[in-house]
Amino acid sequence: MKKLIIAAFLFVGIASFAQEADQSVQPQRERLTPEQRNDRQLKKLTSELNLDANQQTQIKQLLADRSANAEKFREDRKNRKDSGTKPTTEEKAAFKKQIMDEKTANDAKMKSILNDDQYKKWTALQDEKKEKAKEKAREYKKGNN
Repeated sequence: MKKLIIAAFLFVGIASFAQEADQSVQPQRERLTPEQRNDRQLKKLTSELNLDANQQTQIKQLLADRSANAEKFREDRKNRKDSGTKPTTEEKAAFKKQIMDEKTANDAKMKSILNDDQYKKWTALQDEKKEKAKEKAREYKKGNN
């Protein structure tokens, strides 16, 4: 009888361990360089918005500029984290304003590059992306609670 109980506990323990291992394994996303990400995004925009060669060139430059700004932000954030200092309220507000200014400038540049129909389609795509991000955030919060 003891052997049967020990075998049952062993089986339950192994089964629960296997389930935990399956849940914790997430597929690795492939790591792309900023140039690869920009090329992928340009191809996607080209197919969705029917961009001509001139528009592709302009958007490629815009994406490169955005990537450079994002890389600068990542470096600043890493340096701050390494030094152990936290941003002040004023620094946070200034950063938020900077992000909003960059977003507004990006939107204005896209509006000048794209025609009216393309711009409407692009803003709709941006709204979809925003909704997907919100949904993922909700799912993530549900999973951690």
